[in-house]
Amino acid sequence: MMYEQQQQQQQQMRMDTKKKAANERKRSIDEERLEIVDLSGMSLDALPNPSLNLGAICKLDLSNNNLQNIPESLTARLLNVVVLDVHSNQLKSLPNSIGCLSKLKVLNVSGNLLSYLPNTIENCRSIEELNANFNELSHLPDTIGFELNNLKKLSVNSNKLIFLPRSLTHLTSLRILDARLNCLRSLPEDLENLINLEVLNVSQNFQYLESLPYSIGLLMSLVELDVSYNKITALPDSIGCLKKLQKLIVEGNPMVSPPPEVFEQGLHSVKEYLSEKMNGGHKTPLKKKSWMGKLVKYGTFNGANRSRPREERERLIMPEYRSSIDGLASPRYMGMFSPRRLFSPRTYFTR
Repeated sequence: MMYEQQQQQQQQMRMDTKKKAANERKRSIDEERLEIVDLSGMSLDALPNPSLNLGAICKLDLSNNNLQNIPESLTARLLNVVVLDVHSNQLKSLPNSIGCLSKLKVLNVSGNLLSYLPNTIENCRSIEELNANFNELSHLPDTIGFELNNLKKLSVNSNKLIFLPRSLTHLTSLRILDARLNCLRSLPEDLENLINLEVLNVSQNFQYLESLPYSIGLLMSLVELDVSYNKITALPDSIGCLKKLQKLIVEGNPMVSPPPEVFEQGLHSVKEYLSEKMNGGHKTPLKKKSWMGKLVKYGTFNGANRSRPREERERLIMPEYRSSIDGLASPRYMGMFSPRRLFSPRTYFTR
């Protein structure tokens, strides 16, 4: 019985292996049949009636034309498209059917007239790169971060964004976030969830962005941070914890903390300053007090303290020195008394 069971198991394994190999061959054949269609730079005002099978397209380039819209029906049939490039057109909106592109990995809609992105874009769960630079976006879909778990690069620079949706902090695969040249007033508070973020650029929001959230210092994978040309006066102390940070750009801000002299010493000094400040260890250096001040304090020469009432001087002068020093100390004898002699516990004078 045992032998027969082993034979059956081996036979089943051989069948599974053959089936898997057949599926791989079929997939490779299907991939070979997929086509790359390039209609870029043809001054198209509208898309021609396609004579090819839209379901066979893996990459469609419609960039650098004059397209004002993309038909819903066309987009819905691009079932195998992986790269869709429509940059540098006159598009004012994207079709809602873009949510049908389940295999889409790269979407480039930059250089258009888009004022919003359709909410259905969150259904493009395979997308890894979204480029929406140079549009007129005033906001992003509120739920954009909840479903796009594979998104690695998000570029939304040169728009009119006032804020970034909080759901953005759920993009745990995100490596690059470019939101420069907008009108951002603030950044989301829970940035620490972006555990793979390496590059963050929120520069050139000019008079709008005045502060950074504390959580920006909890981006443990962050390598490059650009906050230049904003209205930021202080960096969060938590930035001192960014061990992987190699590039920090802050020029063009009315920065007070850290002070300019710290920035002049380089990134290491900035991180050290912020780290010490966060730990409560940063203190303003104290000037070294001279021993002359101690002489004045204890009334050991004929200075201002000599004019005080005797009872008050009794409280200021150390008892074991008082009777001897009070009689001897004057400016001309001052060289006789070194700080070590005057302030050591030993008694140098006797009655």
